[in-house]
Amino acid sequence: MSPNLAKLPPRYLRTPEAARFLSLSGRTLEKHRTYGTGPAYRKLGGRVVYSIEDLQAWANRGAVTSTSDPAGSILPAKRRDDHAPERGARSYR
Repeated sequence: MSPNLAKLPPRYLRTPEAARFLSLSGRTLEKHRTYGTGPAYRKLGGRVVYSIEDLQAWANRGAVTSTSDPAGSILPAKRRDDHAPERGARSYR
């Protein structure tokens, strides 16, 4: 007898597992997290975890049916212009 999946708690994956789920490298997923272009994640006790539902929803944003379709809405794992420091702004590290 199989368990009722609707009653199970959501399953969370750590970064390496989530990256394998998406067929990405762990480093690429970390970059997406840093730049705010990746799937939603949670911090549980200092650990970064991803729900399978959030990973699937993020991947579905890039779905297209033809090469003539507009590109999906998944951004590359790189700094976006709106995150660039302002010209002349000081960085205190």
